[in-house]
Amino acid sequence: MGKVRTNVYVDKNLKIQAKEIFKKYGLTLSDAINIFLAQVVYERGIPFSIELPDDVTLKTIEDSRKGINMEEVTIEDLRKAVKSGTKKAQAI
Repeated sequence: MGKVRTNVYVDKNLKIQAKEIFKKYGLTLSDAINIFLAQVVYERGIPFSIELPDDVTLKTIEDSRKGINMEEVTIEDLRKAVKSGTKKAQAI
């Protein structure tokens, strides 16, 4: 299969952040874009839903990024909660 060079304009910071994530998977930016394009073709459309979050979700995202209303939970905490049937386990 032949390859072609394509130039696209992307947000500089977004590109840097995405490349760091792809690096963790052993992928280059080109690999990731090819995966996305393959999924678009396979799905015959965007391979994920595109929806705007509601106000509650936006507030929750904003709070979590600021560390507001966050509680550190370990795997061991989750195991104990599941075994005991506590409300924390029900929220999982």
